Amino acid sequence: MMASFEERLTELEVRLAFIDDTVNALNGVVADQDRRVQQLSAELERLRAELLGVRSALSHDIRDEPPPPHY
Repeated sequence: MMASFEERLTELEVRLAFIDDTVNALNGVVADQDRRVQQLSAELERLRAELLGVRSALSHDIRDEPPPPHY
């Protein structure tokens, strides 16, 4: 019975070691993904600002144009 207990304890320790390695690996992946999401969010905000600038530059109000020369 004692050998069975020790075997079970050893098996649990091995499983815990694998779980610990997996958690550490996943933590690295999550940290990398968080960094990438932050980079993409910053890039999206930059592109939005650039798009607003382009829209402003391309749009004009016809009332701001001078009248045609025949008036």
